[in-house]
Amino acid sequence: MPARWDTVKVEDAEMQCYVSAPASGGPHPAVIAIQHAGGVDDFVRAMSDRLAETGYVAVAPDLYHRDDPGNTDDPMTRMGRLRDATIENDVNAAVEHARSLPEVDGERTGITGFCMGGRVACLLAARNPYIGAAVVFYGGNIMVPWGRGPAPFDLSDGINCPVLGLFGEDDPNPNPADVAKIDAELKRMGKEHEFHSYPGAGHAFMNEGRPWFGRHLKSAQ
Repeated sequence: MPARWDTVKVEDAEMQCYVSAPASGGPHPAVIAIQHAGGVDDFVRAMSDRLAETGYVAVAPDLYHRDDPGNTDDPMTRMGRLRDATIENDVNAAVEHARSLPEVDGERTGITGFCMGGRVACLLAARNPYIGAAVVFYGGNIMVPWGRGPAPFDLSDGINCPVLGLFGEDDPNPNPADVAKIDAELKRMGKEHEFHSYPGAGHAFMNEGRPWFGRHLKSAQ
């Protein structure tokens, strides 16, 4: 299963994207895999590799590429600097890059994300017309804007693809009330979606090696 780092131009900057692809065949559908607060770390690369094993080309953009390369801030501090406007530009560039790859069927592009990445998946499902499906893993603060402009929740009417949401019932962010509010809004708008909440599951239940998530659980995205 080949994996590599591609360099993608975003405005006047360069962004690294981890790309994991099936070993053969194609063209394959693409999935933009959005990082959690830890960045494009071992967990996100492992999830991307799992997507490749099931027949998708995974492209995981480094949303922290504007930070100084020697930055040693903790993940929550780095995440706190992100703004929706630049996130959207970065993910749009990743989508364009994925669709240009010879191993990708450019007409089949989805998005998934973990923690803050689930929030980003909601945002881009409403803003990028090439997104054909979105899978949201416990995206927190969907009702909160990052910087100027509307929150992802306020853009829900722009979603024109199926959305799968996967949540933990013991997660404080998003908590069950948040999930119910998002579910009700998508139902009201007639948006195709399916939500599942798992008893006994807390935040970041997909990430078995989360050393800092427990310490920051209440503020994690």
